[in-house]
Amino acid sequence: MIGNLDLKTSGDPVADRRYSYGEMFRSAGDLSAAADLFLQTAALVPAWAPAWVALGDVESERGDSKAALDAWRRALAADPADRVGVELRLARAGLAPVPDLPPEGWVRALFDDYAPGFDRALVERLGYATPGTIRALLDEVAPGRALPRVLDLGCGTGLTGEALRLRAGWLEGVDLAPGMLAQARAKGVFDALSEGEAVRFLDAGSEPFDLIVAGDMAPYLGALDALFASTARRLGLRGIFALSVETGADTASPPGWRLRPTLRYAHSEGYLRALAASAGLSILALKPAPLRRDAGAWVEGLVGLFERPRPLSADPIVPPAMARVRRARGA
Repeated sequence: MIGNLDLKTSGDPVADRRYSYGEMFRSAGDLSAAADLFLQTAALVPAWAPAWVALGDVESERGDSKAALDAWRRALAADPADRVGVELRLARAGLAPVPDLPPEGWVRALFDDYAPGFDRALVERLGYATPGTIRALLDEVAPGRALPRVLDLGCGTGLTGEALRLRAGWLEGVDLAPGMLAQARAKGVFDALSEGEAVRFLDAGSEPFDLIVAGDMAPYLGALDALFASTARRLGLRGIFALSVETGADTASPPGWRLRPTLRYAHSEGYLRALAASAGLSILALKPAPLRRDAGAWVEGLVGLFERPRPLSADPIVPPAMARVRRARGA
């Protein structure tokens, strides 16, 4: 069965009320009442995935893995694009392998839902510090570096773009979520905006950039191998890749990244260093930094600047006059 495409409402006012009551009881800690209300909602609108996913979440919290798995499977059947993040929930509960990348449909839906109040929530309530931290580190490490062409991956509403605008000649942004792009477009910060997935966008072009930024995008990726490789290909000589990641002790062992209970990914410093070396990038800076608050505590992370160095040539450039002399001598 293919479900209701609107994730905000089931289209049935009675079902929507029961769903809202279920969320209230869940917030109050009454998981039994919440489960009953979510089950009633799902019975009224069986093709609406959020009802099933909420039921699965509550059953998981109650410790009933079998009931959670059944509810999440019904959610995925209702929404094969997995805009409700069933794959990640299954992995978090230990019922499926952790995916290298989250479902694109989930990321797009998540940020489209966030878009209208994104700036206020992130900056005013959560103290979002990543754009300013990236700009400060860039000013510290490369204060006089010309940045004629800058690309903001996962640009969102343009918070990082705003921080970098005065240093960028041409500023381009790309994001999966059209709702976020609409907010960014209204600010007038960018010279160009595109809708799309970051790695595919990088691979589709060839023109180099002087700075490519991925601020707060890595927590929604998992494996970063393709991102590093594709970014390195699009950097000009001495081009810089700026990246922020969340960190945690659970990332120390291979593969160097983990899915957290928040459904975001965290990455280790060693993993970033290995990826930089594999992509042929040198490390200009890699520093711990608080990224934002979550549940009253700061989310700890790393902010890094990686540079594409000038190529080393075994045959150094010879001035034309010297080249003629060498030819005359048979060198």
